Amino acid sequence: MERADAARNRRAILRAAEELLASHDLAEVSMDRVAAAAGVGKGTVFHRFGNREGLMRALVESRVEELSEAVAAGPPPLGPGAPPSERLAAFFDALVELATRNVKVMAAFEQASPDRLSSPIYVSWHAHVSGLIASAAPSLDADLVAHLLLGSLHSDLMLRFLKTGETVRLREGLRSMVATLLR
Repeated sequence: MERADAARNRRAILRAAEELLASHDLAEVSMDRVAAAAGVGKGTVFHRFGNREGLMRALVESRVEELSEAVAAGPPPLGPGAPPSERLAAFFDALVELATRNVKVMAAFEQASPDRLSSPIYVSWHAHVSGLIASAAPSLDADLVAHLLLGSLHSDLMLRFLKTGETVRLREGLRSMVATLLR
């Protein structure tokens, strides 16, 4: 169980990092700056998160927790009980929505994470997507197709669509791609 002061510091650090990211580029969001904005010592930030990548990962994890719960036990079509193709479309809809609400945080995580393919978030999403693909279209290389679909979300083009408000177009394009693949 996390001590009350440690939990308070964690929340303050995450809030400070998010506020700094809202008005600064990632390169300008140093651990020193986050510590000062959170009202804690620099050592507290490093002890808690290790480095900037760890801090960005914690920010993203706080955002994806709700999505992970919905995928595991929420109502269909995102949760169990719907056909794999519907769950896959709902999952990508939810990812686009998540990215839309958290553009700066997600972009900062991408920049700070040199090997995002081994992050627990990506590994979990890949397992989910490849499992749904394997169920819906056993003839496909589910592992590769899952990487390709998820990889399409990690691009400058995706970021441009989000920043210019073209989320509906992005969502519809992903839905069309998923439907075509699973036919």
